[in-house]
Amino acid sequence: MKIKPDAAKNISELLESKQRQYSLDEIVKITNNFDRILGRGGFGTVYHGFIENNQVAVKMLSLSSSVHGYQQFVAEARENNGEKCLNWEDRLRIALNAAQGLEYLHNGCKPPIIHRDVKCTNILLDENFHAKLADFGLSKCFAADGDTHVSTIVAGTPGYLDPEYTTSNRLTGKSDVYSFGVVLLRIITGQAVIIIGMEDMASHISQRVKSMVDEGDITKVVDSRLQGDFDSNSAWRAVEIAVASVSAISAERPYMSDIVKELKECLAAELARKHNTCELQNEDLVRESITHRGGKAGSPPRQSLQKSVAEQVGNVSRV
Repeated sequence: MKIKPDAAKNISELLESKQRQYSLDEIVKITNNFDRILGRGGFGTVYHGFIENNQVAVKMLSLSSSVHGYQQFVAEARENNGEKCLNWEDRLRIALNAAQGLEYLHNGCKPPIIHRDVKCTNILLDENFHAKLADFGLSKCFAADGDTHVSTIVAGTPGYLDPEYTTSNRLTGKSDVYSFGVVLLRIITGQAVIIIGMEDMASHISQRVKSMVDEGDITKVVDSRLQGDFDSNSAWRAVEIAVASVSAISAERPYMSDIVKELKECLAAELARKHNTCELQNEDLVRESITHRGGKAGSPPRQSLQKSVAEQVGNVSRV
């Protein structure tokens, strides 16, 4: 399938939140000190304002709102901003597609090819979230099948660069593995690769994830926008693959063929979870239907209903 450049998106565009947070001072300027009220809702007042000469409606959450009111307010804000979050199945499929592309470059091409610039913006997605590797401008080809590395000047993107490659100028297949590991961490967490903190100190995503892993709570590692809607075993396995891939020592990193195998199993676990969830929901619906008709709650579900659930599980969901 050919992806049109003007229609394709990359992973970063879908992982990044489209919402922007404004300070109170900025809101005061936008609304001209809240001088024009457009209306009042259940959880706050809506004010008229301008952002860069564009008219906007600014809804302010009232101080008296309950926790439920706050949750409703946030949900409404996300919906109005058109923010959509990739679900766990989508993320695994994207990671698997990209891994399969790299595995083909390393093992399917003769001689092997090293991409050398694997990053989120170089993984394009079509309208069905099928991922394709892009931008082979920095790629290097081994001179012969038996070669283990290519000696070349360091090139690539900060944050994604293999630390061994940057110090030795020896480019290997494991250099792509490191870069892919960073991409996988980005897919799992939704976080930026490098964050500049206090005193201009930079923290890398691998350092932050390893710190969160030590706490033993997978919900703190996976993107919070998923709200825990994922198979925990699948998520832990994906995190383990990513952490192994970003090992500072290249010999400790897996091969792309190993990563493809592991991600397939992660995806299978997530699909099994969804299948089981559908079956439970189906059984509940049947029990409720039988109860309303005066039947026995322990009666087995009808075959036709079971079939429809199986058919639905076979479809790729899109968020």
